[in-house]
Amino acid sequence: MFSFKRSFAVVAAVAATGLVLAACSGPSADNSSSSSSANSSAAAPPSSSGPLKIAVVTHGSAGDAFWNVVKNGAEQAGKDLNVGVDYYSDGDPGNQAKLIDNAVAQKVGGLVVSMANPQALQTSIQNAVKAGIPVVTINSGEDQSASFGAIAHVGQSEGLAGQGAGQRLKAAGKTKLLCVIHEAGNIGQNQRCDGAKQTFGNVSTLQVDISNPTDAQARIRGALQADPSIDAVLALNSQVAARAVDAAKEASSKAQVATFDLNADVVAAIKAGTILFAVDQQQYEQGYLPIVFLKLYKENGNTIGGGHPVQTGPGFVDKTNIDTVAPYAQRGTR
Repeated sequence: MFSFKRSFAVVAAVAATGLVLAACSGPSADNSSSSSSANSSAAAPPSSSGPLKIAVVTHGSAGDAFWNVVKNGAEQAGKDLNVGVDYYSDGDPGNQAKLIDNAVAQKVGGLVVSMANPQALQTSIQNAVKAGIPVVTINSGEDQSASFGAIAHVGQSEGLAGQGAGQRLKAAGKTKLLCVIHEAGNIGQNQRCDGAKQTFGNVSTLQVDISNPTDAQARIRGALQADPSIDAVLALNSQVAARAVDAAKEASSKAQVATFDLNADVVAAIKAGTILFAVDQQQYEQGYLPIVFLKLYKENGNTIGGGHPVQTGPGFVDKTNIDTVAPYAQRGTR
């Protein structure tokens, strides 16, 4: 696991090359689709034509707590490293591709892209590379990252994370698992459920729409009512997890919920015992580290990973460590 502590070890190495870093304060993100650049008046190295500008383009939905933490990480790195960071997001793959095209047209110095739907973004990413813009992919699409021309991928291997979740649920004595997919076409979510199948065994999937939480809750409730033998639910998103907990109560189901990712509701639910654990991919690092890597690449020719992804997870948060993690989740950095 690529730890939060290790991410700041990377930053310390950057500082040794002459960069001045500010302390991480973990700002809270708003729900807007873009943010203004974060620059200071510090002089750029002689080889640079001006402060580096980086566009971060993700598939996050507006107001999604997970992606707000990614945004927090990217913006804090911009402040720490005197880099201009603009964050954009759109859950529609076609619209996300247009955002990438716009960033290329603006001749940004670097690009960070999440690839939930790699094929929809392939042309746009490859055009960025052809234009001489270094790309770091994050979160999903690690298998396509290098072939599209990205210099690195930062994220969590979703199949391995799913395997870990399945192992934990099996060890907890569960026998039938419902894995809830909330974004159609997101390859990472299918990889999570497939990984859980490999280690757990008896797994069925349910498709819901994260943009319609009321309907998502109703669908989970219906699945639990239709099959009382389901004794575990694996949500792939913290907001869906909260809906799954409520759905199990409404269905008078014995199913216990586990989830991917953290937010305040999940923290409270783990403390209360209504969620068994969260698979934590430490998404703050997925925002922060690519800014570090792109600055090092642009100013010192450094690369990272040796062709392999930089892993930010999986970590697991449960009752044994929730009190340690909770303050970081509260401030928007976990």
